[in-house]
Order: sequence, then structure tokens, then C-alpha cells
Amino acid sequence: MEIRAKEVSLKKLQKDAEDNFRNGFFCCEALTAAVRSNFDLDVPEEVIAMASGMAVGIGRSGCTCGALNGGVMVLGMFFGRTQPTGPQDPQVNKCMALTHELHDWFKQANGKNAICCRVLTREFDMGKGEHKEQCIRFTGLCAWKVGEIICRELGIKNTDEIA
Repeated sequence: MEIRAKEVSLKKLQKDAEDNFRNGFFCCEALTAAVRSNFDLDVPEEVIAMASGMAVGIGRSGCTCGALNGGVMVLGMFFGRTQPTGPQDPQVNKCMALTHELHDWFKQANGKNAICCRVLTREFDMGKGEHKEQCIRFTGLCAWKVGEIICRELGIKNTDEIA
């Protein structure tokens, strides 16, 4: 995978993920599409389609937050492996450490100390008003953190940082 972007605005990445959700994508798809475009990746649009089943807490089951699922998928696309090399492979272990970082960060950052979609949304009517706004916000938060991890790990400039 070629990453053509040499610098990225994490604020724009976050906004694009949120706007993608508002415009009809679910959380996981919205995040994946935003990362694909903001990092100018040479990957097919099908990577967005791969995210479709992970949305709404894994296909509406209410388990893991779809925004977090999208973030994990994207980090795997950047840092995961493509060959079976065994459990001690440093590449897969680094990928798992980065996804663990995202998990722990999101659990704290969402203000509810949870990653379960049912827990995160239990006080809302599914798909309406406050529920949708919260999911849009969580999608943006995850996109921002995923972008931060990618920039940090690959030395890509975050244009939002003050020099």
C-alpha cells in the first residue's frame, strides 16, 4: 500500500469522518473512507465496503462500537501482516499494541468507560437525534486518534501541530 500524503490535518480527518457519517455512511465506513482519502492511499474503494459489516456494533449486534472497529481495521491495514509468520512476529505484535492503544484511549475518551455499543447508546432511541450525534462524535474521535497513531508511527506531519 502506498501512502501518498506527506502531511495530514487530523482536524480535517476528524471532520471528514463525521461528515461521511452525516452523509450516509455508518461509523466504521465513515472512518475508513476518511482515512483512505486524507492519507491519499492507493487502495481500492472496496476497503470501505469491508467496513460495512463492522458498523453499528458489528452488524447491529450492539457489541463493539463500530467507530472503534473501523479504527482497528484501518490500523491493521497500515501495520498488519499479510503472511502467516507465527505469533512472535514483531509486525503483528506491534499492530496489536497499536490497536490496544486505540482501545484503551477510546474507552477513556468517550466519557463512558466502555466500548460496547449497547452500553454507549443505551439511553438513546436507536439511530435518532442524540444517538446519531453521539455516534458521529465517536466516529470523529476515533478517526482523529487513528490518524494521530499513523502520523506518529510513520513520521507523517500533522499540519495541526504548532511548529
